Amino acid sequence: MKKQQIENWADKLITEYETGRKQLRQMKRKLNLELLKDKQDEKQINSMISDMSFSIEWMKLGRRPGNMRGIDKRSAYQRRALIDMDLFPSLDIEPEEKEISEEQKHLLVNILMDLSHRERQCYLLHMAQGYSMREVAEELNISKASVQKFIERAKSKINRKLSCHTNVI
Repeated sequence: MKKQQIENWADKLITEYETGRKQLRQMKRKLNLELLKDKQDEKQINSMISDMSFSIEWMKLGRRPGNMRGIDKRSAYQRRALIDMDLFPSLDIEPEEKEISEEQKHLLVNILMDLSHRERQCYLLHMAQGYSMREVAEELNISKASVQKFIERAKSKINRKLSCHTNVI
């Protein structure tokens, strides 16, 4: 089974910025610094390279470069993707006899986003899709013991979060 790498919009933008920065560096190498016009162009190109590097770092980190606090890219962009998609009907995780309110859906998304990517994959495949731990392991190409550990961690995080919001879900 081949491992598929899904590239989100931020990864595509980072690639475009890195290509642009590379092209600017190539332009800079072609300048003749003996000429006044080329010296002025070099200053402009250096400024553009610096701005692009700053932007690339920001996109990779998911926060302003140099800030010690903030969320990481994984969380920032995955949260947006998870909220944008119509997650709940496709997972069949809501009981048929009970409607889930928008507030409950947002809480559920927030709870799922507290999980690591791998914890969320294992938990949803096992709990929502009904895969056995062996099937999850085969699907994700990891050991069954790892799947069990990821699910245990996910359940622990979910229980901690739910204890704060007992009346919402």
